[in-house]
Amino acid sequence: MRKLLNECKRIVIKVGTSTLTYENANLNLALINQLAWVLTDLKNQGKDIILVSSGAIGVGSKKLGFKERPNKIEQKQAAAAIGQAELMHIYQNFFAQYSQNVAQILLTKEDFFTNERKKNTQNTINTLLDFGIIPIINANDTISTYEIEFSDNDSLSASVACMIDADLLIILSDIDAFYDKNPKTNKDAKKLSLINKIDDEVLAMGEGKGSEFSVGGMKTKLLAAKDCLSQNIKMAILNGERPQNINDLMKGEDIGTLFARSKDD
Repeated sequence: MRKLLNECKRIVIKVGTSTLTYENANLNLALINQLAWVLTDLKNQGKDIILVSSGAIGVGSKKLGFKERPNKIEQKQAAAAIGQAELMHIYQNFFAQYSQNVAQILLTKEDFFTNERKKNTQNTINTLLDFGIIPIINANDTISTYEIEFSDNDSLSASVACMIDADLLIILSDIDAFYDKNPKTNKDAKKLSLINKIDDEVLAMGEGKGSEFSVGGMKTKLLAAKDCLSQNIKMAILNGERPQNINDLMKGEDIGTLFARSKDD
């Protein structure tokens, strides 16, 4: 099954706050540069690439002097506005080094559940891909308090993958795979290389969350995998500290955790 991953044509990559930033919430510029290179190379191979990027509130919070993610909605909105501009500026600069154009798309839940807005979103993404542009998607936290309170970009990336009929969703995380228990606190944790379905037993294995500036945890990734599997979309969790892991995954190497329905499903 892994050997067939390189045949995937349309790929969504999600990168989280804890991957994009250091523990002090400053952006990891070297990592972003590597990510831009890897995604551009995949695009040059003829694949459709969509990047779902977290980090706006985290980056904006740092610029506003917060020591952790703010709790007040208005502060989160202000942080998102500042951070989103900073993120896109940096993404544009790094992708431009490899002659790759990018575009920003900010989405809310209504863009997935209101028919006309969903169609317009699909048309925009597909048109950008037709022109060889990599869309960079984030939740529109600046204007939608509902998104800030109840959403995370793991579920956003799964929703995007389902909406545009992606073949594969890759979630870049701060650990190298999905384990039967938290490997940060359990030395006997075992890596799960392949998961065919998300049941209650698997969901119970997900716990905890990321850094002070991030939102999602492993459970949100499992719920994202459940959404993908329902649409027969493959999903993988990889360690985002080394963006070249994406290339290793596409080559069929046993890296990270792959979520894929079995042939009998």
